[in-house]
Amino acid sequence: MVGRKAAESALNAAMRTGGDFAEIFFEDTRRNALTWSDGSIEDALTGRMSGAGIRVYNGLSSVYVHTNDLSPAGLVSAATKAADAVRDAYRAFDAHLTGSIPPNAHAIRELPMDVSGERRAGVLKAASAAAKVSPQVKQVRSTLISWETDVLIANTEGLFIPDRRVYTRLAVTAVASENGENQTGYFGPGAQMGFELFGTRVDPEAIGRAAGEQAVTMLNAERCPAGVMPVAIDRAFGGVIFHEACGHSLEASAVAFNNSEFAGKLGEMIASPLVTAIDDGTIPNEWGSTNIDDEGTPTTRLVLIENGILKNYMVDRLNGRRMGMPSTGSARRQGYAYAPTSRMRNTFIAPGSDDEAEIIASCGDGLYAKSMGGGSVNPVTGEFNFAVNEGYLIEKGRITKPVRGATLIGKGNEVLMKIDMVGNDLARGQGMCGSISGSIPADVGQPTLRVSELIVGGRS
Repeated sequence: MVGRKAAESALNAAMRTGGDFAEIFFEDTRRNALTWSDGSIEDALTGRMSGAGIRVYNGLSSVYVHTNDLSPAGLVSAATKAADAVRDAYRAFDAHLTGSIPPNAHAIRELPMDVSGERRAGVLKAASAAAKVSPQVKQVRSTLISWETDVLIANTEGLFIPDRRVYTRLAVTAVASENGENQTGYFGPGAQMGFELFGTRVDPEAIGRAAGEQAVTMLNAERCPAGVMPVAIDRAFGGVIFHEACGHSLEASAVAFNNSEFAGKLGEMIASPLVTAIDDGTIPNEWGSTNIDDEGTPTTRLVLIENGILKNYMVDRLNGRRMGMPSTGSARRQGYAYAPTSRMRNTFIAPGSDDEAEIIASCGDGLYAKSMGGGSVNPVTGEFNFAVNEGYLIEKGRITKPVRGATLIGKGNEVLMKIDMVGNDLARGQGMCGSISGSIPADVGQPTLRVSELIVGGRS
């Protein structure tokens, strides 16, 4: 990608005006997206992106410059621009980089780019056909997304380390329609794997069928009643509530500036004793896993909350300086055009000892949130609202009829305290998380759990 001598020259240029640390992030990404709609291939997109981002620190300040000119002269030019923005005092610097290769926990058997278009289209065709579970399913759109990224990170501490990341994902959207009304079902599983994803973890027909069934179920559902009630939140993507309402508030990018409801609360009880929450970058082949983060720090398994007590924040290098804490291997970015910051990886609530059936029965009259959608969160206050993509009433401890239009409304810290049952059926779901360092693969998860009371928005 880039030679060691060229990286050393660029780092020397970045440090020439008095910065105390500099790094270079090199990236080469190849992407492919194939979309099947209405019985044929709708789009086939392939692209390649390469470039470098150069960051210079001066105390608690940083300057970031990026370029797609990877020639030695181009790198020095970009580094000089970053250095010029520091302008503290001139000094000579002589970088000496030592190469290393991180252990790779994510074995790839079949690179997506090496797979024929016919085989890729076969996955999409199977998923789309399976989604047609009813004449009410009027439209299905299936997309196979894959990308291969090679990165190289060099810094003035001597680091010179490469990494390879390969991602594959199937996204199926089904639209059910009747009498001018539409409802959508969606599933999008993925992993840090090659095309072998479809022979091991993901059955395209099962994913398509699930998307179609969700759309049809919600089309025929009644409006959800509003009120305060117990809520059972299903496993896997139900964890998006913790991710959004609590996880972002545990990132150093918020905590370092006191823009978090959990700032200054290490060692304090912030959740029910039943809650243990983990951000784990070490799980082989998982969607949010890393070998190293985007600053070159080895990945970690980080216990955020243990039995209700706040144990750790997710910390990157720069915000670690502000907080007086070491990096936790949590620095991530979309690509070379973004400076890294603290981000989640595979974030989930650990399993408990309760049975799913017991959790449902304990709710009396309440709501079963089977599939969560998008929402909004204020990380400073923890206030959130989330749409329920697929929900069901619980009446006298039994799941009865489907309801639509439900939203869950609350505050992150309050919800954590009101979790009073945690299941033993942990599962995870995949998504893309957007923040100040761009959009990145992030995995969310939890077992089925019960919130003793939560505001449910719907029809009053």
